[in-house]
Formats: sequence, structure tokens, C-alpha cells
Amino acid sequence: MEELLLAIARGLVENPSAVSVTADEPDEEGNVTYHLHVAESDMGRVIGKQGRIAKAIRVVMRAAATRTNDKVSVEID
Repeated sequence: MEELLLAIARGLVENPSAVSVTADEPDEEGNVTYHLHVAESDMGRVIGKQGRIAKAIRVVMRAAATRTNDKVSVEID
């Protein structure tokens, strides 16, 4: 899942070397939270107008997680 999130984010930003992902331990419901870190100058590219790109990233990640019966959420830091 981390590789998918990295691939999506690196395709959007101008500085792909600054992209990193950290994952929290699963909570009591089994939900894993992924934290996406990008350069400050690329933050707008990842969030998009009115958060549309951020929503799309979360939808893709949830869809990929359902294939493996996981629950995920994405935070953009």
C-alpha cells in the first residue's frame, strides 16, 4: 500500500525525492493510517482545488485496500 501511495504522489509533485510515507500501527478496528509527506511547495499539487486530488487519492487507496480486506486512511502532512 505504501508503494501505491508513493507512486501516486511522486507522479503529482515537482520534487519526487521529497515524498515520503509513514504508516501508523493498526487501531482497534484494524484501520491503518498512512501519512503522506511532501515538500511545502508541492502541497497544493497534492491537495488540489477544493481538495479534489486529495479525495481522489483517498478513494484509490480505499479501493486498493478493499482488495486485500484492509481498511486504510490517508493524511497529508
